[in-house]
Amino acid sequence: MSKSPSLRLDRLLANLGYGSRREIGLLAKAGLVVLDGAPLRDASQRITATPDLSQRMVVDGDPLDPPPGLALMMNKPLGVTCSHKEAGPLVYGLLPERWRRRDPALSTIGRLDKETSGLLLLTDDGPFLHKVISPKSKVAKRYRVALDRPLKGDEVMVLGSGSMLLEGEDKPLLPVEMEVEDETHVVVTLHEGRYHQVRRMFAALGNHVTALHRDRIGGMTLPTDLEAGAYRILSEADVAALFGEAPAA
Repeated sequence: MSKSPSLRLDRLLANLGYGSRREIGLLAKAGLVVLDGAPLRDASQRITATPDLSQRMVVDGDPLDPPPGLALMMNKPLGVTCSHKEAGPLVYGLLPERWRRRDPALSTIGRLDKETSGLLLLTDDGPFLHKVISPKSKVAKRYRVALDRPLKGDEVMVLGSGSMLLEGEDKPLLPVEMEVEDETHVVVTLHEGRYHQVRRMFAALGNHVTALHRDRIGGMTLPTDLEAGAYRILSEADVAALFGEAPAA
């Protein structure tokens, strides 16, 4: 993750959506910003936004929101979108309202369309985002797929061949791993992320995806206790699993 920045208190809290810098100054003067048990009355004081700052700072009686460098996993429900260009409610509406005023803003790492559910990552950390999506990181994504029609029998071979062309494209898909659960339910693992790839490749095979759920990114699996619409901050162990790395000692 990125190195922790040092910011003026008023700028730090304003960037986290707590209000204008003037409003933050008034909070500080009133003794409502507390760090390590001591009030911070000077809003111009510089604070290092370390990952543990939320455990050390209290604002107006509540723990500080997570500082920049935030990364989340969400169990995206059906019916919400990741893009402002799509109609309907956005995944950002599932987060606390103040988080929608954060600067830098939270962005999704890749997208799931409105009719796809499951594991979605969000972050305000640009280097982390680019590391996840970089082909060099080799972060695969696994989807559980329900199909409209029974499998014909050659899908595993065709998808794994590395020769399938999607309509309108001239570059073949990378080999796709596919496990058959029954004649209309499969699990596929992608090693690239093209637009609506799962739906398009099954359409090319003469079938239709009726339900699509992502349950794994890299080595990180969607927790079974994370309900649809819920989210949690990524731990160091989550990040290590994501990239297939050993957790820090």
